Amino acid sequence: MAVELTREALARATRRLAARDPDLALLVREDGVPPMWGRRPGFACLVHMILEQQVSLASARACFDKLRAMTGRLTPRSFLALKGPQLKRAGFSRQKATYCRELATAILSKQLDLKRLSGSCDDEVVTALTGLKGIGPWTAEVYLLMALRRADIWPVGDLALAVAVKDVKRLRRRPDPDRLREIGEAWRPWRSVAARVLWQRYLKQRKPA
Repeated sequence: MAVELTREALARATRRLAARDPDLALLVREDGVPPMWGRRPGFACLVHMILEQQVSLASARACFDKLRAMTGRLTPRSFLALKGPQLKRAGFSRQKATYCRELATAILSKQLDLKRLSGSCDDEVVTALTGLKGIGPWTAEVYLLMALRRADIWPVGDLALAVAVKDVKRLRRRPDPDRLREIGEAWRPWRSVAARVLWQRYLKQRKPA
C-alpha cells in the first residue's frame, strides 16, 4: 500500500527514529525536524531529475531554468517541439536529451501514465519508471521520495546519503549500496524520514560559513 508522508507524520516519525537511534537523536537535537522537501510530480519533475544525474544540483538547476525559459509551461509536447541545438544551448547532453525525448514520447503514447502511478505501490512505480531508458533506480526512488512523498524509500545510490551515513555512523569508509541498504533496515518503516534527517546534516556541513 502506498503511504504518503505528511508534515505531521514527518515530525512524528522523526521523534520515533530519534528515540530508537542515538546517532539520529543527536542530529535531531542539533538540527531539528528536517524540511518537508518536495517537488510537484509529473513530467517536468522527472526531466529535472534526469538532469541531476551525475552533475551538481546547481548545474542541473541552471539547465532546467533555461529549458523552462524556452518552453514556458514544460510539457511532453513542448519539450518534443525543441530541436537538438536548442537543447544543447540549454545545457543538455545528447544522451540526456534522448532520455527526456523518450520519456515525453512514452507519456504521450500512454505507455507511461504518471497520474496512475501516484496511486501505485512503491515497487510498481520503480518498475514503470525504470522500464524507460535513462531512468534508473536512483531517479525512480528520489521521485517516490520527493515528488510522491512516500514514507519508506531509501535511495542507496545517492552519494550524499552515503556520505552522511559514513559520518553519522562513524564508519571507516563510505558504505556501498549493499551496506547502505543493510544500515537502512533499522529505520523501517520511515526510511524516507531518516534520509531527510541525514540530507539535512549533509547540507548543513557543506553550507559556507
